[in-house]
Parts: sequence; structure tokens; C-alpha cells
Amino acid sequence: METTDKGTLQLALNYDYNYLNTLNFESKKLDDNSRLRITHSILLNIGYAITNNLSAEGLFTWVNQRRKITQFDNENLDQTTGIGDAIFLLKYNFKNAIGENSHLALGIGTKIPLGSSTQKNSDGITLNADLQPGSNAWDLIYWFTTSKNFNFRPSLTISSRLIYRDTGTNNSYLGDSTYQFGEEFQSFLSFSDQFPLLKTITNPSVSFKYRNARQDKINGFNLDNTGGNWLFIIPNFSINITPTISFSTKAELPIYSNVDGTQLTPTYRITSGLLINIHKKTEAININ
Repeated sequence: METTDKGTLQLALNYDYNYLNTLNFESKKLDDNSRLRITHSILLNIGYAITNNLSAEGLFTWVNQRRKITQFDNENLDQTTGIGDAIFLLKYNFKNAIGENSHLALGIGTKIPLGSSTQKNSDGITLNADLQPGSNAWDLIYWFTTSKNFNFRPSLTISSRLIYRDTGTNNSYLGDSTYQFGEEFQSFLSFSDQFPLLKTITNPSVSFKYRNARQDKINGFNLDNTGGNWLFIIPNFSINITPTISFSTKAELPIYSNVDGTQLTPTYRITSGLLINIHKKTEAININ
């Protein structure tokens, strides 16, 4: 969420649709559409500015995941539904740290294992870790962002964001095994601007996202066909419905992917929702 003034409460509710129907062997796309995976997510963000520089943010999720494999005209469908893991983050903002009209912020947080990691299919078999709503592991999250506005066009913003996730271990995977998702690094480079439309403001932007994930580990050993590198382009459009409510929608489209072994990789992803800013009211005090 954006940096706001002290006392501001932010609420965001988004629907996220992630469609994976692209099968890769390393960087080569295979002519095979027998595997399909779809994730529906409801994402609730809550942020509060404790001071003008310090803020706290939480992310709560509900997830439905579906995986379908088609072979010889037979379809196998597995799905899970439930509350997913949550994230809590503390952020500190340094205004004008890299020059006039700039922001630099650091954050640290944790992923909280609220979601189930033991859901089973119709045959009573516990599903793999990547299909579970939760991970049963605590992660550490490190976050860094910078942004800059320019005097020649104050509404133009160039920003970057770095995120590193140090993953924990599920020590009761399938009963007596351990499972650790691969540590993950993400970087973003974004360009955004503002334009008037009728009696409101629109905010188009475009971002480039790089994601690197290491291989997952089971019982301490690397798991084949996990991990890789991805590059995405993310066009985004938002519009201010009222001075305190905005609507946004964005698409995440793959440009390049190079995975370990053979994996399903994202085909496209759509996220849409509302952001509400509730500003703390202040009253003027007259001193006679």
C-alpha cells in the first residue's frame, strides 16, 4: 500500500484470478495443454499509518485452487478451498532520502501460517504442498521500495520495489516429512502518471516484474521441477470513484520464463478491486 499521513486507515479488497495453462521445459514452451491450474483468491489488505513515517499492513486471503490433468480422454480434478496464509508487515518511510520529491522505505514482516496444509482429495489422499491453501510454516519477509517524482511533471512517478522471502519449514508434511518452499526474490520497476477524466482522476501505470524462486526441498533435498526465473509486464489502470475510494484492475503477462525441469507456468493473471482511504479527522482548537 502507498505511504499515507499519520492516522490514515487503508482498506483494499481484491479478486485475483491466476490462470496457468503453459507447460515449459526450462525456457521452451511445450505443445501440451493437458494440464490446467486455476487459482481464485480474495485478498483483504488493511494498512494503518502509525506516524507520518511508520505504518503497519496486514494481508488476509481466501483461496480456491483447481488442478486438472487430461490424459486419454480422462480428466482428473483436484481442488482445495479455504483460508490462506496471512502477512504482517511493518514499514518505515524516509522522505526525500534520495532527493527532492522522493521516498525510500524499508519493511520487515512475516507470513503467518493460518491456512490448512492437510486437505485431501476425493480418494482421501493428502494433496501436495503446492495445492494446499496454507504452508504450515512461518516465513520472514524483507521489503524495500523507492519512488521519485519530477518537477517537469509532478504527477509522473518512477518507482522500484524489492522483496525477499526467507521461507520456513513445514515439519509435519504428509505426517512425518518436512517441506520447504524455495526462497523467493522479486523486483519491480514501475512507471505511473495521472490524467483528468471528466470530474475524476485516472492513474495508468506499467510495471516490469522479475521473480526468482529456488527449488523446494523435501526432507532437506531439492525437489525436481520446482523453482525458476520469470519476467512479467503488468499494465494497470485505476480510477478515483470518490476522493477516498478508487477502483483498479491489472493484468500480469509473462514475457520470459526459465524453470527447473518441466513445470506449468503462468499464462495470465488478472487482479481487480477497491481501495478505501479513511483519513483521521482533526478539529481546530481556538486558544483565546
